[in-house]
Amino acid sequence: MIRKEDLNIVFMGTPDFAVESLRALVEGGYRVAGVVTMPDKPVGKHQSVPQASAVKRYALSQHLPLLQPDNLKDGDFLEALRAWNAALQIVVAFRMLPEVVWAMPRLGTFNLHASLLPQYRGAAPINWALINGETETGVTTFFLAQAIDTGAIIAQAKTPVAETDNAGSLHDRLMRMGADLVVETVDAIRDGSANPVAQSEAMPLRTALKPAPKIFKETCRIDWNRSAKEVCDFIRGLSPYPAAFTELMTEKGAALTFKIFEAERMLLPHGLPPGRMVSDGKTFLNISTPDGFVGVKELQQAGKKRMPAGDFLRGNGHLL
Repeated sequence: MIRKEDLNIVFMGTPDFAVESLRALVEGGYRVAGVVTMPDKPVGKHQSVPQASAVKRYALSQHLPLLQPDNLKDGDFLEALRAWNAALQIVVAFRMLPEVVWAMPRLGTFNLHASLLPQYRGAAPINWALINGETETGVTTFFLAQAIDTGAIIAQAKTPVAETDNAGSLHDRLMRMGADLVVETVDAIRDGSANPVAQSEAMPLRTALKPAPKIFKETCRIDWNRSAKEVCDFIRGLSPYPAAFTELMTEKGAALTFKIFEAERMLLPHGLPPGRMVSDGKTFLNISTPDGFVGVKELQQAGKKRMPAGDFLRGNGHLL
């Protein structure tokens, strides 16, 4: 058994999702020797205002040593990282590490991933689990290896996915679950009870793997030829960010482009082509799919605020 105070940990991460795990380690009395995060990101109209990552802000509030390398193979960065003398490195929502970094600690480097690996390897596991209509997901800790998201599984925790979940609510739940799992994993490594299992052994034979690639703007376009359930799953899988969007023509010839944040499926027979808007111009906005309608509950036009469908119709109902 290695005592908490004798185990030098280096933590690597960037967004809010990672902060929860770092906070759990700090508040749990673990020895965080240093933190690695992304360089400040320029924001503002002229990209002139540097913005610190969520992990950097938390690290500074706790007076933790900090590194922000542009290049993870840079000699000065590697020298500074070695000086922290980490026995274990933890990665949560950071970036792909070169072997010279992840192989550095004597106890290895493990990553927290927001899926039940080997399913949903990739950059957007929370979004794709919802888009694909999964009823269960979870978090996984695994040791880093050469290929991304393929290392031996250390531990997992599962959670059901409700039909009311969206990417925001599931993100927050997995963030909290992940922090608990990170602490459990560190403890298992400290006391020697960790028993990593190859991902190939964690999946039944001939099970198709579902990827979780990075989401781009065009990924977010709604295909109204899909079923009402598939469209609703797509919408909640991208809500609140980056949000699913559509470009439709009204029967009066007006072109409308808007994001949809919340919707419900309505299995009603009709003879309309997919993507036809049906509305009373005041209280409801339904869009046809092959097997029914998607009832839009919350949306946002470009350059305007997010709003309930009723508020949108009060300003645009005359166009439908």
